[in-house]
Amino acid sequence: MTSIAPAGDPEEGNALTRAGARVREYVDRLAASSPSRLALGVFVVGIAFFTLLLATPISSATGEWTSLHDAMFTAVSAVCVTGLTVVSTATHWSFFGQLVMIIAVFVGGLGILTLASVLSLAVTKRLGVRGKLLAQQSMNTAASGKLGEVGSLLRIVITTSVIIQGILALWLTIRFWTYGEGLWLGLWHGIFYSISAYNNAGFTPHSDGLVPYETDALLLFPLMIGMFIGSLGFPVIMVLLKYRFHTRKWNLHTKLTLVTSGLLVVGGTLAWGLSEWNNNATIGQMSVGDKLLHSLFASVMTRSGGFNLVEMDDLHPATMVFTDALMFAGGGSASTAGGIKVTTIAVMFLAILAEARGTPQVQAFGRRIPESTMRVAISVLAMGASLVMVGTIALLASYPSATLDHAVFESISAFATVGLSTGLSGELPPAGKYVLIGLMFMGRVGTITFATALAMRHRRQLYQFPEERPIIG
Repeated sequence: MTSIAPAGDPEEGNALTRAGARVREYVDRLAASSPSRLALGVFVVGIAFFTLLLATPISSATGEWTSLHDAMFTAVSAVCVTGLTVVSTATHWSFFGQLVMIIAVFVGGLGILTLASVLSLAVTKRLGVRGKLLAQQSMNTAASGKLGEVGSLLRIVITTSVIIQGILALWLTIRFWTYGEGLWLGLWHGIFYSISAYNNAGFTPHSDGLVPYETDALLLFPLMIGMFIGSLGFPVIMVLLKYRFHTRKWNLHTKLTLVTSGLLVVGGTLAWGLSEWNNNATIGQMSVGDKLLHSLFASVMTRSGGFNLVEMDDLHPATMVFTDALMFAGGGSASTAGGIKVTTIAVMFLAILAEARGTPQVQAFGRRIPESTMRVAISVLAMGASLVMVGTIALLASYPSATLDHAVFESISAFATVGLSTGLSGELPPAGKYVLIGLMFMGRVGTITFATALAMRHRRQLYQFPEERPIIG
């Protein structure tokens, strides 16, 4: 006869303790040996959890089950902070469903920071001096001396994120309240938009999105500021918090990120405004001030924010092309933004400039960029372009009615986790939606784990082959 252990049996408690210890030991070994696999595992588990929640009847406004592909698409879009939707956020989901979505956005945005920086620092405890130097280099922060403890880093990450999103939510709540929304509805919309903006997600709880507020600078500018701060990356924010405007103390990563981001915002504003200035389908009939506001908003949001004030399908073809380019560039490393990252663009441009000048070394701000960094940049760029190409082909194969420009736009938006859409996402069959799911997942996790794996695979070679230069170009 099998005996039943009484409640509070010490042996049962010891068994649970041993099981927990084994799980922790396995996670520790996995973090030490393969942080990329651990990152992928965390994201997969998170996506599966939020997919199950969104599929349940309590998450839909009608009280019915949501199809698996639609629930998974929304969960992946939220966890990967993309913002692409196949069902209306405002009408399809209940309050509980919207709450699940915004929690997934917050967890996904914070997860990128922790997986890109905290896990790399956790690995340093088990890789010795070389591992610490590699992680310090990947962090690109002068504050790394204070970031040796993972616990303190997590507290700084969470505190900074919550404070910024809290201030933004308070201001947005006041603005929505002035539009006649009730206190609780305005508060909910303020919280929703603040989390969505800071984490570069682009989800909106309004049926018409931000179109009713397209001339309200007091609403649009805070959204742009929140998105821009979130797109800089935590290493940059740490340097700015520590040294503020003492630019001489900024490290190279901070300078490259801020300068490149600023140039992309200014260049994107000018290009978008000039291209759409006389387009009556977008901003052609607006005042000069509103045109400038729309141009700036579009430039900031195109690089990963995902909010839009005009229909993407109404854009001039030339605007569509450089919108693709801005989306592909994305934001800062270890940030809530997507794309191949602005530092990748900066390093590639500096390498081309050095080659054109005949300079043997790639330099910027009095610092030399090592060849290993350039190789990683080239690899990330090639990987991103390859994924977009494969994704575009797969979309066209699954939905032959799609046009090439729309398929390219949707693929880049998914890979770069931007969330802008020409409307193609909602028209796709389940096979096409799974293609975009794969692009969002790879775009959010793939480039980070790929770059980390390349950085960690620094193998020492005791010999060199004879040098021979092939013909290029």
